[in-house]
Amino acid sequence: MAIITLTTDLGDKDIYQAALKGSILKLLPAASIVDITHNVSAFNVQQAAFILKNSFHYFPDGTVHLIGIDTVFTKDTKYLAIHYKNHFFVGADNGIFSLMFNADPDEIVEINIMQDLKFLHFPLADIFVKAACHLAGNGKLKDIGLPIDNIERKMNLQPVIEKNLIRGAVIYIDSFQNVITNITKEFFNQVQQGRNFTLSFKRNETINHLSWYYNEVPEGEKLCLFGISDHLEIAINKGNAAGLLGLSLGDTVILDFE
Repeated sequence: MAIITLTTDLGDKDIYQAALKGSILKLLPAASIVDITHNVSAFNVQQAAFILKNSFHYFPDGTVHLIGIDTVFTKDTKYLAIHYKNHFFVGADNGIFSLMFNADPDEIVEINIMQDLKFLHFPLADIFVKAACHLAGNGKLKDIGLPIDNIERKMNLQPVIEKNLIRGAVIYIDSFQNVITNITKEFFNQVQQGRNFTLSFKRNETINHLSWYYNEVPEGEKLCLFGISDHLEIAINKGNAAGLLGLSLGDTVILDFE
């Protein structure tokens, strides 16, 4: 089965999403198109990287992931097709791949498909679709681009260890208003080593117990847990954690161990 996923900032109210999907089906009628999301904030590479990094591995090997974030054509724009962990990715070389991948890709090509001038302002429906459909139809990377070794690098904000504490930050807020930090479960376990902790953040709020699931506390109560992304989350059982706790992207959170 030819599976193509879509991760874009196109939203749901304009023609762009329909144009993108129609272009895929015109080239590859048998394609199974899966929307990961079209609601990434405009040009927000970090947000898109977090979503795709934590979702692509649920798909079968050979899936093609088309990324439509910050893809507007310029003379310096590079469009890449990448093979990584038995998946294919098509997107602009704007740093998103360095944010997504934990290791070097198996193969990278700079796509050299000729731009159709009538799609100059919407390469997603032209170059990206042609590359994605080629790969979804079992085509080779070498047939759509020239091999390269380097990709644009961006750095994820990393948590910092200071004596007996971890200083982290809010990196994502999901549609349930759960607050996701840059502290991974692996990093937490390495530092904690069985010790008690106090998680503190805005408004002098604290949490000192790690929950296994959201309804482990009464409705309306705050909690922290490691969610599906394996990142430490701050949540309120059936409540709006970001709004009620006053947390925003970039805010500091502190884990103090004793």
